[in-house]
Amino acid sequence: MGKIIVIAPHPDDETLGCGGSLLKHKEHHDEIYWLIVTSMKEEDGWETSEVEKRRDELNEVSNAYGFKKIFNLDFPTTKLDLIPINALVTSISKVVDDIKPNTIYIPNRSDIHSDHRKTFESAMSACKSFRMDFIKKILMYECLSETEFASSLQENAFSPNYFVDISKYLEEKINILKVFKSELREFPFPRSEINIRALASYRGATANVKAAEAFVLIKEIA
Repeated sequence: MGKIIVIAPHPDDETLGCGGSLLKHKEHHDEIYWLIVTSMKEEDGWETSEVEKRRDELNEVSNAYGFKKIFNLDFPTTKLDLIPINALVTSISKVVDDIKPNTIYIPNRSDIHSDHRKTFESAMSACKSFRMDFIKKILMYECLSETEFASSLQENAFSPNYFVDISKYLEEKINILKVFKSELREFPFPRSEINIRALASYRGATANVKAAEAFVLIKEIA
């Protein structure tokens, strides 16, 4: 049985990026954990109704995946670039060291959203193998509306080299995404059901399966 943690800058990133893979881990009886870096809070200008709605969404999504535990670092959303990097690294390190996972999913380093880039940088710093020797695999996931909108420079390209067949789990992944009602919109909005299916189909065709999620394998220690 494996121990898996997905590090999500915001709730829904975990489902967009690796929801099918998480459901596969669940079926294989792996322990899966959810680390959410940012949150909505009234003191940051969010309406109480929005905060309560998000709390209900998190509970429903957590139950769908069967997460063993959720960790929320409660940093302000859209403002991670204002947080000292050592604060982010220390917070992530504490959770990772507590869980001692063997596999970690992290956001793409070049996503257009600064929260995603700061999360990647902090997670990589927190997961150095000489400090966290229990980590055996680090996978970087793509996230619709963030990864594909990075500037089209060679160094920003998301070039996957690791694919997970999620044909069996695509419908459930989409149903979980529908819990985040404010995040899904009608096509051609990037986070639409049509686009989610299209990406899964495209990544699947690359791997000769009906639907897949694609990752960049950052590190694997066999």
